[in-house]
Amino acid sequence: MSATMKRRLLLALGLCAALLSPTAHAWWNEAWSQRARVVIDTTDKGQPLPTAVSDAVLPLRLHSGNFDFASAAPDGADLRVIGADDKTPLPFAIERFDAVNELALLWVRVPMVAQGSDKNVLHVYAGNAKATAEPSAEVFTDAYAAVLHFSETEGPARDAAHQQASTDPVGREPNGLLAGALRTDARGLTLPLAGRLRLSAGGGVTVSMWVRPDPGAGPATLLALGPLSLVRAVDEVEARLDGKVLSTAALPASAWTHVALSVGGGQATLFVNGKPGARADVLLPESTPDLVLGRGLQGQIDELQLLGAARDEGWVRLVAASQGPDSGLVKVLKETPDGAAGEGESHSYFGILFKNLTTDAWVVIIILAIMFVIAAWVMVSKTLQVRRTAAANDRFIERFRQAGAQETVAADTAWGASSLWRLYEVGTREVDKRRAAGVGQLSGANLDAIKATLDATLVRENHALNARMVLLTIAISGGPFLGLLGTVVGVMITFAAIAAAGDVNVNAIAPGIAAALLATVAGLGVAIPALFGYNWLAAQVKNLSADMQIFVDEFVTRAAEAHGAP
Repeated sequence: MSATMKRRLLLALGLCAALLSPTAHAWWNEAWSQRARVVIDTTDKGQPLPTAVSDAVLPLRLHSGNFDFASAAPDGADLRVIGADDKTPLPFAIERFDAVNELALLWVRVPMVAQGSDKNVLHVYAGNAKATAEPSAEVFTDAYAAVLHFSETEGPARDAAHQQASTDPVGREPNGLLAGALRTDARGLTLPLAGRLRLSAGGGVTVSMWVRPDPGAGPATLLALGPLSLVRAVDEVEARLDGKVLSTAALPASAWTHVALSVGGGQATLFVNGKPGARADVLLPESTPDLVLGRGLQGQIDELQLLGAARDEGWVRLVAASQGPDSGLVKVLKETPDGAAGEGESHSYFGILFKNLTTDAWVVIIILAIMFVIAAWVMVSKTLQVRRTAAANDRFIERFRQAGAQETVAADTAWGASSLWRLYEVGTREVDKRRAAGVGQLSGANLDAIKATLDATLVRENHALNARMVLLTIAISGGPFLGLLGTVVGVMITFAAIAAAGDVNVNAIAPGIAAALLATVAGLGVAIPALFGYNWLAAQVKNLSADMQIFVDEFVTRAAEAHGAP
């Protein structure tokens, strides 16, 4: 082979190795031990978008099912968000990081979310004890006139985009949509915009917010922005601007509803839950207003975003889907440096369940495991016992019926486990005792006494056959109740943790609820085999007891024939 051919072969082998190498699992920095892969799925399997969206700001919910809080810094200082190329850091901000309850909420600015693609990928890194918190990056750009998360524990609400505080004291609801929420009253909340937003006929504005009216709440102003307002009239959302009213779908009580209004280019569009409703041709009047929220509204408001430009339906639908509680748009999958579970196919669902078990659930499951071992031991030992007894009874009764009326059946190891043999021994001993006492012929009273002794022995044999069967009945009746107790307590603890953390996201609730249900599964896993085993063993014991009763009558009859009075 020539030198040129060798070089070409080596080059081809190198290219094959590069193509076959696990580039999909490249690691941004080996100092970080864990990574969560985030997929923004805009296909039909996730949340389809009518258009691509550039410069989008999305929330990322981390919980015990998709993120290992034990290996991360207690305050999330080692968190890093990297783009799809696993090289480019993305601006992000931490709204909340609760390592105790294992819940976190991040806001990430994504340069582009492509339409109809499941290749919109980014990564969240953690697990570096030496890492320090990076300065907060600019997540919400100057395009945002105001962003209110309502995640502060006390004091006024603060604008996350410009750090401007509201002028009014605010009430808060810890169990909001994303984290905390604004609890409104008749006064509402006022946020000075300090000239950051100027309405004009040639300009635009976009409002995005989540609203949850209380049951029985009446008409109210959801948002006022100078001459522009969003109101709840009866049970509908209305936008009022330039003397026109845009009315669209219902705004129900006790449910979170996403409301958005986009005005620009001489047209206004009102959206509800990401879907366009009413449209009208309007012009924005000249104004530099302040923002007023929830005046007269009895209910909650969460995640308000105000932009000084009109955004299209793709942006509105992306915001509504990513912030909503039950969307398949944003999927977070835990990964390891070797790429394991990168697409979720190699992880164990039972591993997730066991990891999320609470202490009380572990106690219940351990008790149930002990009960299962005891029940299994009882079923195995009793099965062996009844089978040995039944086989020995068959051998003995065959020999007994072959013997004559005056013949005595001798002891034999072949029927040493036979309950009938033990009855025969007792009956023979009673007959021999009376013969030795000089009773030539057995009277009716003698036969009754012998039968009573045999009946007493039969009762003791039944006790021996039924011994430890009560342990199976305890497993049958007690197992499901113990499992249910573990589930109920686990669910209570899960909801208490969610309430304390203020996150009602289904992805945060599901692992704890599923793990709590594992206790009930364990209880049924103990009770169902015990139920089948108990019923089978009870039937076998009943058959053996019937055989013994027949044998007692048969023995007494033979004794009367052989030794009774004529």
